[in-house]
Amino acid sequence: MSSQTTTSEHPAAFGPEVYAARRVRAAEQARAAGLAGLLVAPGPDLAFFTGYTPTAVTERLTLLAIPATLPEGGTSSVVVPLLEQGDLLRGAGVQGLSVVPWRDGEDEHATACRLLDPAGTYAVSDSTWALHVLGLQRTLPAAHLVAFTDALPMLRAVKDAAEVERLAAAGAAADAAFADVLAVPFAGRRETEVAADLDRFLRDHGHEQVDFALVCSGPNGADPHHEADDRVIAPGDLVVLDFGGLRAGYGSDTSRTVLVDGGADEALLAQQREVYDVVRRAHQAGVDAVRPGATCQDVDRAARAVIVDAGYGEQFVHRTGHGIGTTTHEPPYMVEGEERPIEPGMCFSVEPGVYLPGRFGVRIEDIVVAFPPDAPDGARRLNVSTHDLQVVG
Repeated sequence: MSSQTTTSEHPAAFGPEVYAARRVRAAEQARAAGLAGLLVAPGPDLAFFTGYTPTAVTERLTLLAIPATLPEGGTSSVVVPLLEQGDLLRGAGVQGLSVVPWRDGEDEHATACRLLDPAGTYAVSDSTWALHVLGLQRTLPAAHLVAFTDALPMLRAVKDAAEVERLAAAGAAADAAFADVLAVPFAGRRETEVAADLDRFLRDHGHEQVDFALVCSGPNGADPHHEADDRVIAPGDLVVLDFGGLRAGYGSDTSRTVLVDGGADEALLAQQREVYDVVRRAHQAGVDAVRPGATCQDVDRAARAVIVDAGYGEQFVHRTGHGIGTTTHEPPYMVEGEERPIEPGMCFSVEPGVYLPGRFGVRIEDIVVAFPPDAPDGARRLNVSTHDLQVVG
């Protein structure tokens, strides 16, 4: 779904008290970080804090200002074009906000800056257009603006029970789409044709938005982010499937690797199965590394060690995982150097892979939630489709 054609209410609307509590929690984090507040433009953060997504994202400024003084004497305000005010007021979480409309022809940046500390430091949502960041800086030259990812990277990282429920539903829908795609023909069809099937199955199982449906066959599987093209899938190919999107406003992201039946090269098949087993063991090691006291980099180290020990370390070219929530990729990141402790309620992918240029690739990916009530000393998988190598026709 294009950002130009979204609906006015976030599809996973919660009650207004949920959004209000999120804004209070954000203000507490901003205060702890020494910030004057947060500035939130249209995108996943605005939907997270208000339940509102503009029907058309344009050059006109819409901006939520959450002061660090909330709730002790502070009020969150949203600056909105007058012609979109009615749309905003239908948002699920706008109750309690101070709405500040502006008319075409007025200086919208001046309108917003009247709500701010002229010498304060504000965290700005990553999706804010440069047009507006620069306009705010020009209007308040003594203020300091920093990106959410730099200042408050864990702002949305820890999910509550309702969010985990939605992520679990998205994961189950992705699992169901995988089961469906196993039944379609692969051999003799273009990657784009199988990708279209996968896209359709995700939507059939409730995804309102498909962010990616990658089908990477044979040598194309050695490119981790290969976009499906017109290559005809052949018997004996390994095919990496990487697919996900949003269901009820929360993300799925799953990778599975399948084998197309009928290959005659026994030596190739033996190596394919060997690499697949290495990646499967690495994936399990990454999940097992989610333990109290573990850091994000511990997950990467555990998965990577298995692949390095098998002699394929140079062919594991990406991080082991990323957070997921109202977007399919967000902090935290499971990567060397990220020493942040894993906290209960963090949801992230575990997705080791091995990529042999010109030959094939293998990746296995699940979403997990750390330390849930039913697994307080480990991780709960939000994908439960099989990790056994599936053979397709």
